[in-house]
Amino acid sequence: MSEIEGLPHLDGRGEARMVDVGDKAATRRAAVAEAFVRLSEGTLSLLREGQVKKGDALAVARISGIAAAKKTADLVLLCHPLALSHVAVHAELLPDGVRIEARAETVGPTGVEMEALTAASVAALNLYDMIKKHERGAVIEHVRLLEKSGGKSGDFRR
Repeated sequence: MSEIEGLPHLDGRGEARMVDVGDKAATRRAAVAEAFVRLSEGTLSLLREGQVKKGDALAVARISGIAAAKKTADLVLLCHPLALSHVAVHAELLPDGVRIEARAETVGPTGVEMEALTAASVAALNLYDMIKKHERGAVIEHVRLLEKSGGKSGDFRR
């Protein structure tokens, strides 16, 4: 059944569907997303000194973000499964928390924005899990797309 004009995720009856990208050209695509975990100075000190009781919280956050990017189509229901060519997750200690940045890349018919956003989000969730014994009041905020490149819609930069 064909789509409702201008709404490719809805079929002719208005029901949600996965968009057919079979006729789209494969191009190089990349996306960068971030999340921020607001923490107290005490918890940041524990992270700096490697004293978090559960272990290396930043390493767990990074690896979990990479794994999450690979599982995006299982979590975001209308997202296409993609063969990712690269995923990188970095965690940076700042004076008021940890900034997580995730980059996803592929050569394919659809973008990797959701993979980058999923990686940043899940990395932040795992960081929270690792430090919750020390600070239950940690706040995950500013999960957002920073940039994307490739595809018909062109480039975006926040």
